Formats: sequence, C-alpha cells, structure tokens
Amino acid sequence: MTIDLRHVDTWLFDLDNTLYPAETGFMRQVEARMTEFVIRVTGLARPEAYALQKKYLAEHGLTLGGLIAHHGVDPADFHAMFHDLSLDALAHDPELVAGLERLPGRRLIFTNADAIHAERVMAHLGLSHLFDEVFHIHSFGFAPKPSAEGFERMVAEHGVDPAATAFFEDSERNLAPAAGLGMTTVLVGAHAPGSAAPFVHHKTEKLAPFLASASLKETAR
Repeated sequence: MTIDLRHVDTWLFDLDNTLYPAETGFMRQVEARMTEFVIRVTGLARPEAYALQKKYLAEHGLTLGGLIAHHGVDPADFHAMFHDLSLDALAHDPELVAGLERLPGRRLIFTNADAIHAERVMAHLGLSHLFDEVFHIHSFGFAPKPSAEGFERMVAEHGVDPAATAFFEDSERNLAPAAGLGMTTVLVGAHAPGSAAPFVHHKTEKLAPFLASASLKETAR
C-alpha cells in the first residue's frame, strides 16, 4: 500500500528510540542513571526508587516532572547526569540519512530530553545537518509530551501547520495530542504493528524503509 504523505511539508520527529531502534538498548543506560538519581535524592532502596521513578513518569509525563514537583530538583542537575553517557550502542544508518534527505520542507526534533543530549545523539548518528531546529524540554517549559501545552508551544514557536505536519514517535500515547491537533501520526518500533489506537495513522517497525517508500510532494529542498 502506498504511503501518501504528499500533504506534508513539516516533519516532526521524536529523538530517542525513534531516530535509532529501541533494540540498541541505549535507553536502558538512561533509565539506570535515572534510578541512581532518584536513589540519591530520596534515599530509597533501588526497588522503591525504581517504582517511584515509574510513578512520576505516569503522573507527570516524565520522571523529572515528579522530581521537580515533590523534591525541588534542579532540571540542569538532572540532565547533566546523561551528558557523559557512552553512545557506542548507536550506529550511523546511511539508509535513514537517505530517507530523511528526501523529505521536502522542514525537519524538526521534538524531544523530552534536553538540548545537550539531543545534540550529542544527533551528532553521533550523523543527523545534525538534516534538522532545522530542536524543540527540547527546556523549550517548552517542562510541559512534556504528551502534555497538550507542550505541543501548543511547539506549534506556536515554529509556526507549524498541523494539517501539513507528520509526527514520528515510538510512544503511542504521545501521538494522541498530535492527532488531536490535526497532524498525521506515525508510530515507530517493533511494537507499532500491534497498535489499535485510532489516533495512530501509520505504523512502521523500521523508520528508514517507511521514509524511503512514502509518496512526497514534488518539490524537495
């Protein structure tokens, strides 16, 4: 079946587990560091700290939201712990580069991570030159995806027309507000084919082949 994206001229991408496969295991490093941080802040044993970490994620959209609200954590201190993570698990993907290069219009990153993490990962993957802007957690005032407020700030700051925007994400719940605004949504990852959510318009296990096969506007930049 042809993937018709000829109406799209703004390409919005999540970063982690979207522009590289979740199977790399990179995010396990992030999660482990996060647990260590919760232990340090709360003094809880590891199992309880991990449970609290997941509770804050569910309630606030990200663990940091709960740590700010309940423990007065400085976001800069929280994000700093990820800035020396090894990126060795992440590999350059020429097929993904080619797929991104053929997309007409703007390409933007929309991530719950901070700017330094986003820049490190994109540079390591060889993708930095392909994106116009990074809309990161500091950009939208710690109103993380799937918060409608974060989406509204991103749309306003970058003059995004939702009807002409495709949003690519590995997290199903983060696609709901995008679809509500009128964006075309694409769920990415091995779990994607199993999604039955009505707000998921396209599903793909692998991003690069999806981009390579999509029908696009005639005029490319």
